[in-house]
Amino acid sequence: MDYRVIKEGELFFLTGLDGDIVAGDDQGHGLYMKDTRYLSRMEVWIDGEKPTLLSSVGDKSYLASFRLMKDKKDEGAIEVLRERFIYDGILYERCTLTNYFTHPVEFEFSAFFDADFQDMFLVRKYRTGEVGKQEETRAGNRELALSYLGADKVRRATRIAWDAEGTADASGTVRFPVSLDARQKKEITFFITPSSDHHPAADPLTYEEGLRKLEASYVQWYENSSKVSTDSERFNGLYQRGLQDLRMLTTDVGYGDTTVAGLPWFAVPFGRDSLITALFMLPVNPGIVKGTLRTLAAYQGEKVDPWRDEQPGKIMHEIRFGELVTTKQSPFSPYYGTVDATPLFLVVLGEYYRWTGDLALVEELKPNVIRALEYIDSALEAGSGFVAYRQEAEKGFPNQGWKDSANSIVHRSGEYAEAPIALSEVQGYVYQAKKSLAPIVAVMGDAEWAQRLDEEAERLRARFESSFWMEDEQCYAIALDKDQRQVHSVTSNPGHLLMSGLPEASRAKALSQRLMKDDMFNGYGIRTMSTEAAGYYPMSYHNGSVWPHDNAMILLGLGKLGFKQEAGRVISGLLQASSFFEYQRLPELFCGYGSETGHPVPYPTTCSPQAWAAGTSIVFLQAMLGLYPNAVKREIALSPFLPEGMDQLTTERIAIGSGHLSVSVTRREGESFAVEIFENTTGFELIQ
Repeated sequence: MDYRVIKEGELFFLTGLDGDIVAGDDQGHGLYMKDTRYLSRMEVWIDGEKPTLLSSVGDKSYLASFRLMKDKKDEGAIEVLRERFIYDGILYERCTLTNYFTHPVEFEFSAFFDADFQDMFLVRKYRTGEVGKQEETRAGNRELALSYLGADKVRRATRIAWDAEGTADASGTVRFPVSLDARQKKEITFFITPSSDHHPAADPLTYEEGLRKLEASYVQWYENSSKVSTDSERFNGLYQRGLQDLRMLTTDVGYGDTTVAGLPWFAVPFGRDSLITALFMLPVNPGIVKGTLRTLAAYQGEKVDPWRDEQPGKIMHEIRFGELVTTKQSPFSPYYGTVDATPLFLVVLGEYYRWTGDLALVEELKPNVIRALEYIDSALEAGSGFVAYRQEAEKGFPNQGWKDSANSIVHRSGEYAEAPIALSEVQGYVYQAKKSLAPIVAVMGDAEWAQRLDEEAERLRARFESSFWMEDEQCYAIALDKDQRQVHSVTSNPGHLLMSGLPEASRAKALSQRLMKDDMFNGYGIRTMSTEAAGYYPMSYHNGSVWPHDNAMILLGLGKLGFKQEAGRVISGLLQASSFFEYQRLPELFCGYGSETGHPVPYPTTCSPQAWAAGTSIVFLQAMLGLYPNAVKREIALSPFLPEGMDQLTTERIAIGSGHLSVSVTRREGESFAVEIFENTTGFELIQ
């Protein structure tokens, strides 16, 4: 990555690798809260010169450090160590200055600050609009105060305070005269606090106390999550990295913990992204799933509003909180232009119940379930038997599945499919939603509703099998276009069908094999599009790249259906790929070039960390264990295997039912495995 980013709660801080936000920056660097940039410049200088970067470290998701120097060749140097974190709404930055000359030195350490309070959409040049105006900067004793009155009449402010003697002026410059003996150190800590009329400023702690409390929250996160260890250092590293990043990406907008989509540009709850991440996290932290479902239920569509692509019962795509949204110049308040979030909401609720048996949450969300099903049923009727999409909002998205690039749905002739478009995986989500809800509503005492859901799902299956299967490719089409024509391209989308249970058994097997052919599997993962398709190019966003979360969705189905050889290849490929990325952090995506290049080719503008990419290693765990609980039957299916390069796996305290499952898997000769169950307080029967 060519940036450093940290996040905690609703704040995130994005800078260059040297820790600075330079004046006139065009990379979007800044301190953000609620989609507003509260700090647009932060630079440190020594005697009017910028120090030289020595190292930049971001291996801890919550802490970044930068080591710099201003030296005089063959005489000595002044070292600057910058360490930063965010806690309880405040950015803390400690600068430690060390004299590495052999004699006392005097110098000026200066810091430059500014805040433009721009809406993130303006920063990214994604939108334009009418905005407010900045107010006069106030320089006081050990503090700077910058403020802005928005077009929405909301006052936003940034307070910058420090704990050492220095002088500040209205230009945002703070100067510290420093005198140091040889090897002497001096610490200066900045406390940067964003606030608004709706978000009062917090009171700062000391640097040490804030960091202690932040680290304690991470310890608590690990204690509340399942423990996993293997003899594969590569897997262990990826798993720990993912778990740590998921903690950083957790937020609460008022309805319980959920995850934002990713950093830097998607630091808000999303429908699809947050739901898929929650699905992945079921084996380690089902509490996130509950918070995600409640959050999305709170924002469920209530009316027909083409401006936001809203319809009653629809689950949102994305919510934003910046000035363009609050002044109704942008439709993201929330925006509902997604075709898959609504069935995924029901899928995740069904899976949550299968893991936990928590009927109380299902009862709580029953009104939301009914409205979501009503929306889906009306969409099925409007779409000639399939759920399809078309863009309604003028400033919305033309493609509304997870592959939302304008060129992602392309016929083999090279022409783009025209809306309304019915995506293959979305029909699978609808099928899975109805099939998984049917036994749950039967438990709730409504046998008639359960039967109706089951029958509707089976009718959808029959229509789908007759309309989407491409016999010549042994694969399902990615979509049907406005004329119900197959979009005849081999892509990864149908791989999501495997977890749904929709494909007929022989076609499911054929599909799993098709996805692993050389034109789809590049050695590191399954490509989004076949190299033989008209729309393929390896450096595309959706037309031939490799997305870890996409592979994980496919992997859930491979594991569920017992396709262990294919699952093992996907796991091994992504594990190998992870070792090439900084801190072993799987990115949002990487290019689709084959592994013969010797390394995965990075995608230039990928988001990292990304929540559903971080959750991929948890899906590895579930697939390796062959772990699929069913609270309706009070059973746990367990059919483990280990991929090449791993001979032992132990996991402790996986939350299932009313308790926990702890299990160890050890490779014997060949492909047989010894399984030891050393805790089962779930109340469920193990089926091996």
